[in-house]
Amino acid sequence: MKQTLLLVVLTCPLFTKCSLAQGFYDRSTVQKIEIFFSASNWDAQLDALASTTEDYLLADSVRINGTSFDSVGVKYKGNSSYNQNNNKNPIHIELDYVHGSYDYQGYTDIKLQNGYQDPSVIREVLSYAILEQYMDCPKANFANVYINGTLRGVYSSAESINSKFNGDHYYTSDGSFFKCNPISGAGSGSGGNPDLKYLGSDSSLYANGYELKSDYGWNDLVDLINTLNNDFSAIESKLDMDRAIWMLAFNNVLVNLDSYSGAFRQNYYLYKDLNDRFIPTVWDLNMSFAGFPGGPNQGQSYTATTLDLFSNSTSANHPLIQKILANPMYKRMYMAHLRTIVQEIFASGDYLTTANTLRTTIDASVQADPYKFYTYTQFQNGLTTTVTGGGPGGGSVPGIQQLMAARVTYFQSNTDYLLAAPTITAYAASNNSPNYGQTVTITATCANETSVYLGYRLEHPLKFNRVQLFDDGMHNDGASGDHVYGADVVLNGITMEYYIYAENANAGIFSPARAEHEFHTLNVTIVLPALGDILINELMADNGSTATDSNGENDDWVELYNHTSTAKDLSGLYLTDDVTNLTKWQIPIGTAVNANDVLVIWVDNDSEQSGLHANFKLSVWGESVVLSDGTTIYDQVDFGTQTTDISYARCPDGGTFTFTDPTFDALNNCTLGLNEWSLSAVRIYPNPSNANFTIQTDVNGIYAVYDLSGREVATGSLDTSLTVLDAQMWHAGTYLVRIQDYLGNVQTSQLIKY
Repeated sequence: MKQTLLLVVLTCPLFTKCSLAQGFYDRSTVQKIEIFFSASNWDAQLDALASTTEDYLLADSVRINGTSFDSVGVKYKGNSSYNQNNNKNPIHIELDYVHGSYDYQGYTDIKLQNGYQDPSVIREVLSYAILEQYMDCPKANFANVYINGTLRGVYSSAESINSKFNGDHYYTSDGSFFKCNPISGAGSGSGGNPDLKYLGSDSSLYANGYELKSDYGWNDLVDLINTLNNDFSAIESKLDMDRAIWMLAFNNVLVNLDSYSGAFRQNYYLYKDLNDRFIPTVWDLNMSFAGFPGGPNQGQSYTATTLDLFSNSTSANHPLIQKILANPMYKRMYMAHLRTIVQEIFASGDYLTTANTLRTTIDASVQADPYKFYTYTQFQNGLTTTVTGGGPGGGSVPGIQQLMAARVTYFQSNTDYLLAAPTITAYAASNNSPNYGQTVTITATCANETSVYLGYRLEHPLKFNRVQLFDDGMHNDGASGDHVYGADVVLNGITMEYYIYAENANAGIFSPARAEHEFHTLNVTIVLPALGDILINELMADNGSTATDSNGENDDWVELYNHTSTAKDLSGLYLTDDVTNLTKWQIPIGTAVNANDVLVIWVDNDSEQSGLHANFKLSVWGESVVLSDGTTIYDQVDFGTQTTDISYARCPDGGTFTFTDPTFDALNNCTLGLNEWSLSAVRIYPNPSNANFTIQTDVNGIYAVYDLSGREVATGSLDTSLTVLDAQMWHAGTYLVRIQDYLGNVQTSQLIKY
């Protein structure tokens, strides 16, 4: 990953994202989704598809908050929450089912949950509001759904975990990607469970338990599972352990047992990111807070209020839990994360503010819902007290507040929960404004500790490195044994994000408490580029299959090259395709590029995507790309007609432009991408010229001349004699002549008319 945005310190109050999640997933509003089918028996058709192919039914149109989309895919989804006798089933809407360009605020897939087994109606949305404090997860809110003009009720709406989600959160979208749910549905008859048990090296053994969502990945999944079960010491190279630990702690505290922590070991995704590690993402929280009727393991009874904080620690069905809790350090980290959730969210009572705000937001919608599973009175009581009877299952569903008050009491009287962790009383950097390449000492002052560690990374998308801090007087830590720990870090990156972890024989603690999801930041001073330091090194205006952005789209791109030995801050520079508008797109503040490295900018006119996306596109017929500070031009490249998946690049880096095989996000290797002639095969003279150009060649073929706007200004045939181009009427400037023989060999040359 060559691009980096310098980030500010990530420390936000609880539930701050409630006010930041704008637009379609804004939790303060109820969205309006209208679905229109031409057939009156749409429900029967959806049921038939749900029981057979699970394919989509084509809706004439879908309207979201007044914005209409025609020819949209709609289907029922869900396992226990779906029933053909329901008047209100879970719904999956795919806006781009027919029209690949359709999206609403960047979202193409809409997942709607029907409130099954949840008299409070807020379980899913509240759970994601809690989870987003500790790991990347879907946004969620509510929507009133109408079909053919009739209200079907209020639904919870959770962001789909797909290539857009992976790109937004994990910075790539083309890694191995699995939905970890049994293919034929959960339960003993599913034929497989996504429990991460090792079944052998044959990937077909896992096909019933995991759904491949990418083009490839089975070998990667088997490798992960084999490492987890048979080579656990190497697990951090295969799995993001911090996020896995957060997931398990969250599931336990919230008694979220329709998950990996429950009997069916399901409802999570695995995505292999740019660090070659799988990242788990939690999914389907509509039955959290003990709404799931099953227990933590098959055939095992339990009491939700006193679910053991080490539940399934010896379960052969749950190797991830078993292995983590058998490792002393991971167990202490698990307890640290669990304590953080309990103390910040539930012991403090802060979750009740969000819960009551959500209830107020949807109150009128619940009252108006003609097909709700529980009465309005049960909705009013669903937060505070157990609701017995009613609903599709007819059983008892605990009140969220009632459950969590009892959970807090259980934790606060539990011996393992009460084990004394160290304290981290201070942390510091020896230089708060270090320059790139300098060495900085990070120190931490602790008490009641036996070991202290520093987790750090020098670029935001990268994984954290965990190294030990020392209290030996030899690591700029003061005197030996003074409980001040230190370690040096060479800042050969463009930012430093870090956290402290301290532990003793009983317990551990993080600073900040939400690490690794949150972290301390030390900004590195990067030198601003001088004229000539940064060059446009490569571009592609016809990207067929060379590279995809984080949303899996094959868009145009431009690559900048820092050919100095020092990292450069690109803040305030501009990129444009219009020399009369040098400030067309500003490179975001905090963008930097490492020494002797490259930076890719997508030129796709797509500001809704995360990352670097300029507000213009490149013309396949040719134009100009200009890098400037808004006044002074740092570099300008004029190019002509482009060939699919052939880039226009400097060869060598920083040198002369030519057409070549692309080297996306890397230094150029300058292998010719077309079967080009040697330069001796074609001679053009005089060049520059103020009148005519003569082409001398020893082959027959054709030629075409283009100006830099891509307009063809001349074309004709070549033979082995001399061919004269009459340029007297051409405007002064730069032109490209493309010469091709009858075998398909191509050469492109630059002409200058003055």
